[in-house]
Amino acid sequence: MLSKSQISFIKSLHQKKYRKEHGLFIVEGIKSIKEFIRSNYHIHTIFYNSEQYNLLPKLPANINLFEVKNAELDKISTLQTPQGFLALVHIPKNQPLDERELKNQFTLVLDGVQDPGNMGTIIRTADWFGFKRIICSPDSVEVFNPKTVQATMGSLARVTVFETDLPAFLASNKIPVFGALLDGASIYKTEWGNEGLVILGNEGKGISPEVIKNITKPVTIPRIGEAESLNVAVSAAIFCAELVRVRN
Repeated sequence: MLSKSQISFIKSLHQKKYRKEHGLFIVEGIKSIKEFIRSNYHIHTIFYNSEQYNLLPKLPANINLFEVKNAELDKISTLQTPQGFLALVHIPKNQPLDERELKNQFTLVLDGVQDPGNMGTIIRTADWFGFKRIICSPDSVEVFNPKTVQATMGSLARVTVFETDLPAFLASNKIPVFGALLDGASIYKTEWGNEGLVILGNEGKGISPEVIKNITKPVTIPRIGEAESLNVAVSAAIFCAELVRVRN
């Protein structure tokens, strides 16, 4: 049975301030938790409903297991309908971005993406198409936000997300910088070469002026109909699909 202090502690991790303070984030659902078990992430504790215990895989000895009732899961879950499993996972230490690892490949760069669902979907999409790294501006939504983690469906366990000052990073960068802009060349007629950074902007404002200055190749997804804009996660999927196509 969970104590009041345990419940209060886990619920505090719903907020960015306390995730940062304690170095822990929440993962829910057995499928996503299994992805993190198989990854380099360190799992602190798994809370589970006894009725679903048999769904747990064989676990390393350093993972704590804690049986809880449905009513307790309701109190600590970030979901309207808890999925029977909730894990506390250690936030990894910030890894330095080695620019050499960006050579001979394409990397998504997100400038001010704010919606957790969009961020999670982009991470999941990147994983689907084999992109191992994403670079984000500091004002992008936190990747350990519960809604973001949920939307990745476990893909966060395989895609490394770096946070950096984009204007400074891009100014010192030596590879092509592509940017998703309305007045760019068609994505389907662009000469992509074999490497580059592909920048996608904020849902409402697009790419910031400071970042636009560093774009060397503006690119657009041609509009055929009358929609005003594309969702940023949809745009990311189209870019990923086209980049994989041209590389193969």
